[in-house]
Amino acid sequence: MEIRDPVHGSIHILDEEIPIIRDDFFQRLRNIKQLGFSEYVFPGATHTRFIHSIGVMNIASSAFDRLFKKVLFDKDVQRLRETFKLACLLHDVGHAPLSHSTETVMPKLSELNIPRDFLSKKDQQNDRQATHEDYTIKSIVDSSFAGSFSLVEKKFGLERKHIADLITGHTNDSHYFTIAGINYFPILHQLVSSELDCDRMDYLLRDSYFCGVSYGSYDLDWLLDNLEICIENNTAYLGINERAVVTFDDFLLSRYHMFIMVYFHYRAVCLEQLLFKFFKTSPTEYVIPASIEEYIEHDDQYLMKILKRSKNKYAEAVIKNHVPQKIFESFNEGQEKHLELVQQFLEKENIEFIRSGSSGRLSKYYVEEESISKYPMKVVRKLFGSEEIITFNINEATDLFTKFAKAHAVNRLHCDVESLNPHQLKNLHQLIHSFK
Repeated sequence: MEIRDPVHGSIHILDEEIPIIRDDFFQRLRNIKQLGFSEYVFPGATHTRFIHSIGVMNIASSAFDRLFKKVLFDKDVQRLRETFKLACLLHDVGHAPLSHSTETVMPKLSELNIPRDFLSKKDQQNDRQATHEDYTIKSIVDSSFAGSFSLVEKKFGLERKHIADLITGHTNDSHYFTIAGINYFPILHQLVSSELDCDRMDYLLRDSYFCGVSYGSYDLDWLLDNLEICIENNTAYLGINERAVVTFDDFLLSRYHMFIMVYFHYRAVCLEQLLFKFFKTSPTEYVIPASIEEYIEHDDQYLMKILKRSKNKYAEAVIKNHVPQKIFESFNEGQEKHLELVQQFLEKENIEFIRSGSSGRLSKYYVEEESISKYPMKVVRKLFGSEEIITFNINEATDLFTKFAKAHAVNRLHCDVESLNPHQLKNLHQLIHSFK
């Protein structure tokens, strides 16, 4: 089967993969928009998790074939290739309606009854709220979706549990990923989820294309051509050739600019806050089921029907794209202090407001000290006139990790200005304009 994609061109799907793509679990992604409420700001952003996931698998195929080109036709290598491809294809299969916007109403993790082998020790001990990743793992390893894997399992000798392992980032069966004494699990997981993964490689280009902006553009081919396998202690890690570090910098900057200009656009973020208010004030109108089989019915259309039928004022605001006016916005600590003063005034006057915050970090390396990847990305330097190479961690080759170590937060206040009395409006104007 061949799919015509506006971003990557022709994408070829193996016959054995067709049942997986045609299954209801994956077809559900046709009705889940990649960027949620961003469509209300960028009308072209109607692309879905369905085509994004196929695009990620396409990039995965290219990346794998470049890295393993010398042994590509080895049977065990082909097994790893297909396992990796399907991990990339299915990494988003558990996404809820409007992508990330509805995760706040997901049930407790324990209610999903995910097999314990796929839960971290921390998750086995603490019953947190479920995420779309949890629904992804449940779909792959413990649902009726299993029937669609029979052809790929038979041809390649792969197991679904190992697809899930690559998504979660931990496995209790490293032997499956070991060829000729080398454990390739780390590098394959890094390409599924890391600072330079196939997911980001696709969504930056795709989101930029459909939003009609250029912020997400970068040189995909050059990055793929310069991927390297770095082996340390019989373990393979992801690396890039030193000559592509500048391109990697451009990739990081593209992601940062997309976050600031698209993903954190004030209207889309405020609409999401209105949706949260709907969930909070009408907690029984929309409930995400813990049953993975019932979850198949939950897509954007399902949620929007509920919002349209609701009498809740926040649901109506979402449907009508009625965003309260933005009255103040802060980008640094000084501005945020003044925002706090404005918020205190609104609270004192009993004026309803929405405060939205958008914080994102350019690099996972700086989310939390203890969260630094156990699979560090490497840079490869090939010494002139020699076959010898040296490797070092990526943060030693680029200062962008240090430059963007702190969260770049944008905080905003919205309120219905038209509902204010003349006295309130005058005082609010004076308070806002007193900031310099």
